[in-house]
Amino acid sequence: MSNEMNKKVCTISYGCQMSERDAETLTAISEKNGYARTENPEQADLIIINTCCVRESAENKIIGKIGQLKKLKEKKPQLKIAVAGCMIQQPGLLEKLQKRAPHVDIWTGTFDHHQFEGLLRTADQGGKAALVSEAACETTEVVPLAEKGKLRINVNIMYGCDNYCAYCIVPYVRGRERSRPMDVILDEIRTLVKNGCRDVTLLGQNVNSYGKKDGFAYDFSDLLTEIDKIEGLYRIRFMTSHPKDFSDKLIETVARGEHICEHFHLPFQAGSNQVLAAMNRGYTRGYYLERIARILEIVPEARLTTDIIVGFPGETEEDFELTLDLVNTVPFNQAFTFMFSKRSGTAGALLQDQVPLDIKKNRLQRLMALQNSQSLSWRQKMIDNRYEILVEGPSKSDPKYLTGRTRGNEIVVFESREDLVGSLVSVTIRSANSWTLFGELSEP
Repeated sequence: MSNEMNKKVCTISYGCQMSERDAETLTAISEKNGYARTENPEQADLIIINTCCVRESAENKIIGKIGQLKKLKEKKPQLKIAVAGCMIQQPGLLEKLQKRAPHVDIWTGTFDHHQFEGLLRTADQGGKAALVSEAACETTEVVPLAEKGKLRINVNIMYGCDNYCAYCIVPYVRGRERSRPMDVILDEIRTLVKNGCRDVTLLGQNVNSYGKKDGFAYDFSDLLTEIDKIEGLYRIRFMTSHPKDFSDKLIETVARGEHICEHFHLPFQAGSNQVLAAMNRGYTRGYYLERIARILEIVPEARLTTDIIVGFPGETEEDFELTLDLVNTVPFNQAFTFMFSKRSGTAGALLQDQVPLDIKKNRLQRLMALQNSQSLSWRQKMIDNRYEILVEGPSKSDPKYLTGRTRGNEIVVFESREDLVGSLVSVTIRSANSWTLFGELSEP
């Protein structure tokens, strides 16, 4: 392959931060092999779709997108299309998709990033390539660096999951839990910081169990402490935490940390013990509330966010009311809310007493209305207060404005100068809606 950047790659990613990280890896491999980045599919010589399969709606959207690209390829026959990620990892799905979308040149799952360069070479030479391994290669990891100057970057500290929640397909498409050694993670983050990164999010399906299965002499809190020592790094975030493994040591580490953000993303999923047991979550409502109380005791300024699923099989109206009550009880800054979606291969897909779609939709709307009201109330309390903001860049809706984030991960929009991008500034909040804060630059 030519190393000249005379071709362009456009990457379209669906799903969680893990998927975003995978998409960045595949993009960086393509860049290494002669493809310059573009955000415009019309300009691309290679389009990578990195897929998600957590919900049926995501799969339908992705299948539609793959179909749309057929017309683009008819106009531009030299265009190469690669489809990767969790959706392709599902047993038996590759063959169906290949028949449905013969215009795709590369198919690959979640375990074969180290083989993507070879697959790309085959496609560049006019061939078709497909590789979906059933398990991760224990000795091979690909960690190409993100583009220089990128301020916010996700970094995997572990892969896979051993929890097998009844609604979740992740263990089946990302494998069993495995952690990366601390020295490897530290070296990667140091290099990212040298290249301009200032805000790192540490990723794992359950960061609280980091290193336990692999027998490391250190745990997640110890890793956070070491990352906090890296010069030039302004913000350290992490997700996702599982309540059943959430320790006082972790809370205390956040409280002590200079750069560790006081933001705790702690999914509770359901407010009913009956539903939590059916979900195989491994904790009760009371235990979750005790962990929240402990966070607020040790870190009073903590920002709390969560994930919630409505309509899990067997969920009654009384169960759902307990979920609403928990949202009313805990001061969540934000919640990511979902309807239960049957995923083939998971325990939840086989359960009887599936909740009708109209009831799920009604419950989701009621939950969203409540949380939006709570989020607005929370943000309105921030008005007239001053916060430290890491400036990320121009606002997408109006380039006259800049956007940034608080340590609590709240998005702030304010009018200022572009030469502040990448720096920490003080902003006074003047107004708010349920999702965004609006402010003005404070005098030093």
